[in-house]
Amino acid sequence: MSNCTMESCTVETSDGVKLSTWLFRPREEEDNKEGSPVVVLVHPYSVLGGCQGLLRGIAAGLADSGYKALTFDMRGVGRSTGRASLTGFAEIKDVISVCKWVCENLSADRILLVGFSAEQVVGYVSLGYPFGMLASILFGRHHKAVLRSTKPSSTYNIKFLSQHIHFLKLE
Repeated sequence: MSNCTMESCTVETSDGVKLSTWLFRPREEEDNKEGSPVVVLVHPYSVLGGCQGLLRGIAAGLADSGYKALTFDMRGVGRSTGRASLTGFAEIKDVISVCKWVCENLSADRILLVGFSAEQVVGYVSLGYPFGMLASILFGRHHKAVLRSTKPSSTYNIKFLSQHIHFLKLE
């Protein structure tokens, strides 16, 4: 079994949705890599069966290697309240809320945001949240949900890594 600890947390979004999260930490606090980013893992599109449980092994492996990692169920999945959207705007709020919670509650000044499948786009658009109008110009009207969010008092350093999942046809 993994050499990490898991803690269940709830994050509330700006529109009142409660998101179920799991925080994975190295078992020994001294094993935590000093100055390392907190890794936020964003599961595949919920309507197609995505959930945080799919990312548990990756999060545990990161914690075993000395990184804090957080998984969460987007709205309408698992124990999270609310309903999934077809546009992805609501899911952008979810990612923003989780990243804000990580910065405020884990004293993180850096986040590595990892998105899988369709949620890599949601994560990428969420990056515009700390960067304001420049991101609005780059992403156009798809960025409205981000611009409507209240900005935090400080700017967060968020990096994004996308993971494409390829389906192979075996004959």
